[in-house]
Amino acid sequence: MKVLVLGAGQLARMMALAGKPLNISVKAYDVGSLQVVDPLNTRVVYGDLSAGINDADVITAEFEHIDHQVLAQCEASGKLKPSSNAIKTGGDRRLEKQLLSNNNVANAKHAIVTCKQSFDKAMATLELPIIFKSALEGYDGKGQWRIKSADQVETIWQDIADFLKSANPEKPQAIIAEQMVPFDREVSMVGVRKADGSTLAYPLTENHHTNGVLSVSLALASNQTLQNQAAEIFDKVANGLNYVGVLAIEFFQVGEQLLVNEIAPRVHNSGHWTQQGADVCQFENHLRAVCDLPLGNTELIRPSAMVNVLGIDTLPDEILSIPSVSMHWYGKTQRAGRKMGHINVSGSNKEELFERLIALAKLLPSQDFPEVLSYVTAKA
Repeated sequence: MKVLVLGAGQLARMMALAGKPLNISVKAYDVGSLQVVDPLNTRVVYGDLSAGINDADVITAEFEHIDHQVLAQCEASGKLKPSSNAIKTGGDRRLEKQLLSNNNVANAKHAIVTCKQSFDKAMATLELPIIFKSALEGYDGKGQWRIKSADQVETIWQDIADFLKSANPEKPQAIIAEQMVPFDREVSMVGVRKADGSTLAYPLTENHHTNGVLSVSLALASNQTLQNQAAEIFDKVANGLNYVGVLAIEFFQVGEQLLVNEIAPRVHNSGHWTQQGADVCQFENHLRAVCDLPLGNTELIRPSAMVNVLGIDTLPDEILSIPSVSMHWYGKTQRAGRKMGHINVSGSNKEELFERLIALAKLLPSQDFPEVLSYVTAKA
C-alpha cells in the first residue's frame, strides 16, 4: 500500500516509521514547498501534489489546517481518509462546537464572537473568567485571550478586534468565547475508527501543560467509569464525522464528568506514549484504519509517560541509562519553542514508572523543562 500524508512534519515521519514493518510506503506533501517528499528525508522530492495523488492508494493528514483547495483536490480522488469535512471540523472551532451540539456531547458554555456586538453579548451571557479562542489556526496556546476581571475587557476587545481585522478575507475568522471550567485535570483519549464503524480506544491519558503547550502525558490504569464515558463520547464524535483513522479528544475532567475541550482529527502528541506502552502504537493503528487493515490492540501493556522536548536538540546521554527510556528525535532545525522530539518512559508498575520519571526529570535541564520535575514528583 502507498499512503500520502498531507503535511511533512514529525507525525508524518512517525507514520512512515510505523508503516515500514507493514510494507506500507508513506510519502508526505510538504505544504511549504508544495512538493511530495520522503518524510524521513525531506530533501528527497518525488513531484507535485497531482503526482502524489496519482501514485497513492490512500491519502491522509497529519494536521488540520490544510488549504481547502488541497483538501478538495484530494477528496475528488476518492482516496482521502478521513474526509475533508472531518479535517475541516478539527481546524475550525465553530464547526467543532456544532459537531458537539449535534451529537449531544457535553462541553463548556460558549458563544461565537465576530464583532463588538457579539462580544458584548458574550460578556453579558457568560460569567468571568472567560477564555477567547480563535476559530481558525490557533494552537499550543496561540490565538487565545483570557478575561479574569472587568478592567481587562476593553483592552482585550481591542486586541481581538485587531486580530479579526487582520484576518485573511478569504478565510472568515471568528472567536469562540468559552466560560472557563474549574476542572480537576486535563485528560485525552486517542481512539481509532475503521470505515465499517468499528472502533478501539487507548486508555485515558492525563496531560500537563506548561505555558499552554503539552509537556507531559501520563498513561496509567484508568478509572473504568471515566474510560467508558470517554469511549462513548469518542464513538459519538467519530460516528458523527463518519471518521476513518485515529482521532484524539481532549477533555476537562470536572468531578466524574468529562467535558470536551477540543478534537484533533489525526494522530496526537498526547498519544506518543503508545510507541512503548501499547502493543500497537497510534501511528500504526492510523495506517491500519485508513488502509482497511485489522486494528491492533490498544490496551495499556505497561504504565508509560511521554515528555515533550521543546526548543533544544541535545540532551544528556545519561538519560539513556535509565531502564525503559526511549528517545525520539524529529530531525528538525533548532528553534525556540519548537517541538524537537519526545522521550517515552515505561515501568512494570506505577511505582517503577515514577521512579524512572523522577530520575529522568532530575537529568533534564530545568530551564528547558520547567515544572516537569515538580509535576511528576507530586503525582508519584
